[in-house]
Amino acid sequence: MFKPFERIHRTTVIMLVAIQVIVLLSIWQAAPVGLIPSPLRIGEALGGLFTSSLLWDNVLVSLLLTLKALFYSVLITLVFSYLSVVPFFRPLAHFIVKCRYLTLTGLIFIFTLLTRDGSQLKLSLLVFGIVPFFTTSFLSVILQTNAQEFELCQTLGYSRWQSLYEVIVVGKADQVFEVVRQNFAIAWMMITMVEGLSMSEGGIGTLLIKYNKYNDLVHVIALQAVIFGLGLFFDHLLGRLRHWFFPYTKL
Repeated sequence: MFKPFERIHRTTVIMLVAIQVIVLLSIWQAAPVGLIPSPLRIGEALGGLFTSSLLWDNVLVSLLLTLKALFYSVLITLVFSYLSVVPFFRPLAHFIVKCRYLTLTGLIFIFTLLTRDGSQLKLSLLVFGIVPFFTTSFLSVILQTNAQEFELCQTLGYSRWQSLYEVIVVGKADQVFEVVRQNFAIAWMMITMVEGLSMSEGGIGTLLIKYNKYNDLVHVIALQAVIFGLGLFFDHLLGRLRHWFFPYTKL
């Protein structure tokens, strides 16, 4: 386990992670950390949250908003990424990539004017924050495509649009799941921020802000653990879906 590039069994990895987590929690529990609550207190808070409908209602609101934003983001990303191979649309695709350097802080007022309610505001901000990163990742996938794949299509007598469909649309379909998986963390991280802009519909971000307002660190850290756990779950789920829809990715 201490040799570079050494391969170890999956069971050994799970045991190693479990031991490290137990050791870290034990050190955290035993060490005098001042205002930071202990793992036992956080565990008690988690137990109280899990048994209440308050947590699950807000989690459901956040998940629905995130999934809706992911759907629109993937749709926009695929359209502009596929069209990026056409010279006319290439500058627009690259402009979307550069938009990842824009911050939402100075644009919230503009989005507020362009949307009619808080739900649309949150959705539009999430999509605007996600699309540039999705487009960056998927354009890199397209640029790494082997030229021999296009040459094979030309040899078979395909037109350029047919080559685009076979090589990029069909041939890179499995990569769409991988791009979503890699960038899902961005959407899940932003959800707490955008929900703080409009708190009328609830959400896990709204709940987190309320606890943070009253310096309830026990519940704040407990909610952070819930957010972290859900993020890991969906990361694993997207990986499983990719292998299920495209079994050859296991090779």
